[in-house]
Amino acid sequence: MKLTKEQIDQFNRDGYLFFPSHFKPEEVKTLTEAVPEIYARREAYNVRERGSDAVRTNFAAHMYSKPFAKLARHPRMVQPIEELFGEQLYMHQFKINGKMAFEGDVWQWHQDYGTWLNDDMMPEPRAMNVAIFLDEVNEFNGPLIFIPGSHRDGVVDASHDTTTTSYPLWTVNNQLITQLVQRAGGLNGGIISPKGPPGSMMLFHGCLLHASSSNLSPWNRNTCYLSLCAVSNHIRRFKRPEYIAHRDFTPIECLPDDCLLNDYPVDLPWKDGMPASALETSLDILKEAA
Repeated sequence: MKLTKEQIDQFNRDGYLFFPSHFKPEEVKTLTEAVPEIYARREAYNVRERGSDAVRTNFAAHMYSKPFAKLARHPRMVQPIEELFGEQLYMHQFKINGKMAFEGDVWQWHQDYGTWLNDDMMPEPRAMNVAIFLDEVNEFNGPLIFIPGSHRDGVVDASHDTTTTSYPLWTVNNQLITQLVQRAGGLNGGIISPKGPPGSMMLFHGCLLHASSSNLSPWNRNTCYLSLCAVSNHIRRFKRPEYIAHRDFTPIECLPDDCLLNDYPVDLPWKDGMPASALETSLDILKEAA
């Protein structure tokens, strides 16, 4: 998949690209059918909402689920980012965010690169997220919201919020958000929210400020997020467990375009269980040395 000059210009200007119905319903079905069994697992990689059994975030499904392992190597997802960065990529993070009906909590205003820099020591914002809608995303079920063009400010001041939700996040204060929204157009486009059917895909810059409200609707909003990083820009610190921030910097080799509908061999290193090493961090190693 090749981007047009207009799409590249739009990405540089706004910090995101949106592709409605990028994957066919039958392709998405292979993914959604695998989600309930993944969410049912009692593993550290399933982070649940505070005070609820609903999954907030599932990590690293591509390491033990064949449908998601194939998605992680899909050319429709990998190739546009390789084109934007001009080099091969590795999988920095793989998430399925389960903003479940009535229970999905907020995600505060943040930049993903803020976390990648502060926690993982990723040198530059040469990484970005791909969001693939597994459910319809509408105005009622907590869609992502963005401040267009906010990526051009680079890394902004943030504080580590460990209390608002069940997942810690480097968040941006309301005053700065207000200023950036006004600069981007205020009520006339200062905040945007791409919505669409299952199979829609969104690419967005690691510095693009984004958030989402709670899901008060009766409809789930499961979304797969793949964070792809330029190989030369790999992380330098292992502060977070490997199931959250991956340490294998091997370039992704794409499968054929029909991989979600046909059987292709993929490596599933955690299919028999996540290894204990995936829970270890460099902080653990330092403690042992002391």
